[in-house]
Amino acid sequence: MIRYPLLNEPVKIGVTAPSSGLHLEQHSLLEEAVYRMKGKGYEFLIGQTCWTQYKMKSAQATVRAEELNQMLRDDTVQLIYPPWGGELLIEILEHIDFDNIKPKWILGYSDISSLLLAITLKTGIATAHGPNLIDMRGQASDPTTAMWEKVLFTKKGEEITQYPSEMYQLRWQHDYVTDWVYHLTEPTKWKTIKNTPILIKGRLLGGCIDVIRHLIGTPFGDVGQFQQKYINNDPIIWYFENCELSVPDLRRSLVQMKLAGWFENCSGILFGRSAANETVNDYHILDVYMELAEELNVPIAYDIDCGHMPPQLTFINGAYAEVRVYNNNGTMVKQLFK
Repeated sequence: MIRYPLLNEPVKIGVTAPSSGLHLEQHSLLEEAVYRMKGKGYEFLIGQTCWTQYKMKSAQATVRAEELNQMLRDDTVQLIYPPWGGELLIEILEHIDFDNIKPKWILGYSDISSLLLAITLKTGIATAHGPNLIDMRGQASDPTTAMWEKVLFTKKGEEITQYPSEMYQLRWQHDYVTDWVYHLTEPTKWKTIKNTPILIKGRLLGGCIDVIRHLIGTPFGDVGQFQQKYINNDPIIWYFENCELSVPDLRRSLVQMKLAGWFENCSGILFGRSAANETVNDYHILDVYMELAEELNVPIAYDIDCGHMPPQLTFINGAYAEVRVYNNNGTMVKQLFK
């Protein structure tokens, strides 16, 4: 059975950097985000790893893991919210005390999704794939991003429905500051293979495919055991976002997942938007999606609100979901905490 963390106001947020921290010139980004969140009534415990960054990581693996372990054991911390992702979170997984994790929300994306998926697979505790804490530094959030709060305040037995954004961000413009942080300029349209409407039901799992693929074959990526132990063999809806993989590398990664059994009892797959999906020779991203759909005989939707081309929905790993995508973009993701 999936265990869903419960938020009770006032919410105390633990901020730690299990992947990348911030260089000195970036400290103001976190300080502003914390200031905005405190204005909404949140309390904070900020770890030392947030303020350092050296050789692609905030600190050595054991230091990062110990700070995270302390917050995972701390009864006063209800939500762990890293500042952002990075590259080398996988180094800390072997040092995490999975046996003593107390159910609490962990929210983030990019490299953080390695931690999220590993915790849900090993413990059955639901985790949240959504916007970074740094992205909370604006005066306001767009409606899609802002849904993270409603989603995390959902209680066991309740349901929450999210809809596609109206516009999305095509490129990052850090030197151009807006109230919403993001620069939403392009119309959002979720799509399906062959443009056919789909309805997918199952348990959500996923994250940034660049990093979660490296859990395959490790003690932190046992999808089969998770299905048997925690979700009574319910089908899985996978959601993926591609940060930097070339189209053929994405294809190789998906084939590896298939060969490792990750797609057994899969009811459908959702792919986020990606700036990395450039055609290589004559091999197109749609070729990848269509090949996978044919091999697995499951519906596939793509260009959904997930990943490094914000805004993005907040997906709960382990939650039961119903995903509808229509030709006219009348789409939704309904998550049930059961």
